[in-house]
Amino acid sequence: MEDVRFVDTTLRDGQQSLWALNMRTGMMLPIAAQLDKARFDAIELGTPIEIPKCVRELREDPWERLRLIARRVTETPLRAIHGTSSGFEKFPHSVHKLWDVRAAACGLKQVRISDCWNDPAQWKWRVQQAREAGLEPILNLIYSVSPRHTDEYYAQRARSAIKLKVLRLCLKDPGGLLTPERARTLVPTVLQGANGLPVELHTHCNTGLGTLCCLEAIRLGMTIINTAIPPLADGSSNPSVANVAKNARAMGYSTSLEETAIQPVADHFTFIAKREGLLVGAPPEYDYYQYIHQVPGGMISNLRHQLRLVGMEDKLEGTLEEAARVREEFGYPIMVTPLSQFVGSQAAINVIVGERYKQVTDQVIQYALGLWGKEGAALMDPNVKDTILGRPRAKELGDWKPPQPTLKELRGKFGGPGVSDEELLLRYIAGKDEVEAMRAAGPPKEYLNGRHPLVTLIGELSKLSDRRQIYVRKGDLSLQLAKKGS
Repeated sequence: MEDVRFVDTTLRDGQQSLWALNMRTGMMLPIAAQLDKARFDAIELGTPIEIPKCVRELREDPWERLRLIARRVTETPLRAIHGTSSGFEKFPHSVHKLWDVRAAACGLKQVRISDCWNDPAQWKWRVQQAREAGLEPILNLIYSVSPRHTDEYYAQRARSAIKLKVLRLCLKDPGGLLTPERARTLVPTVLQGANGLPVELHTHCNTGLGTLCCLEAIRLGMTIINTAIPPLADGSSNPSVANVAKNARAMGYSTSLEETAIQPVADHFTFIAKREGLLVGAPPEYDYYQYIHQVPGGMISNLRHQLRLVGMEDKLEGTLEEAARVREEFGYPIMVTPLSQFVGSQAAINVIVGERYKQVTDQVIQYALGLWGKEGAALMDPNVKDTILGRPRAKELGDWKPPQPTLKELRGKFGGPGVSDEELLLRYIAGKDEVEAMRAAGPPKEYLNGRHPLVTLIGELSKLSDRRQIYVRKGDLSLQLAKKGS
């Protein structure tokens, strides 16, 4: 049997799913070299959507993060994650391309590319620019559940993808919607369409079936699996590498994983999670309702918050039911960013206003106009489309096209020729004032781990404000702390 290989998602999707991208650079550095010893097939690290979070909230330089990690991870390829759009923004091609160039310069080797419509035309330019930047491209086939997303749909998309001569494909299940039963027909179909090109599986544990789907995919011949290390596995994150590896061995497979190297990483992040009050992933209960509305777990909490603000939190279940209806009327878009946000937000508006499509967002109008993918506009329910486009705002947006400024034009706007490429991207995405505030905050905060208990104890005791002196003794070791002047 072929060895099972693993791509580690702990530093990227794991922390995005469970810690809302609140993992700081200083939390990563103490265990980066340890991750490199585990013999992963690749390690996920960077994505453009981290830039606003890093700069505005964490006050950390995301480029320096990549460089610091790359200096410690020298044997395992570091992988970037990128889409043809970044969240709600349609970045100019010049910005997309420059991000790839700088990611490669910082030490990343691969990039996994998504398009929210699995559109081969969008894949093509992203694959080309990744290669020009020096990154090996991997294409996502994003999984969804609808009458449109059949085996033949994915077979056709796989055949289109391999024409682009990419490193490999990835069957990506961002909503954790895959089931072992569905995998039994889908996995062989995708492998056949890939015609010998390696295919990874990337799934989540929202419905509690993530690990079972990985094991079924392995049995069917898909032996490159994306996993995370606890406590950043399970829950809404990816399956646990320890669990999948253990069960794969029980099925008769071997792995190249160095599992003794993984436990110190798990211990480190468990210590961090407990100290910082961060979520620890746990297997969730099975939830069939997830297959009906398909709203990602992180979005459900946002919908609950929106409804709470208007005193309608009790309408959450009705909003999820409305989301299923809106998705059908929108032509069954795949529930990934930004399409899932368009569907969920419109469902919430319909419920809050009390009349369907009386109010719509600019993004929904743009969706109906085809600016977020021609496929969406073509498949939209005609009556709903007429309702959306029959308002004055639609006429204002009808001739709008995303601007495509050159780097020279952007540099002129954001500081002139003396601005570095990295600084230019930070200013464009996060704002000049925010970047200056980030610089003023100084270097990343350092974090020790559980293997330094004495240092940790001293740090915690020093935070006590109601004590003038503290004396600690264990065996022959004694320690005394005193405030100045006491």
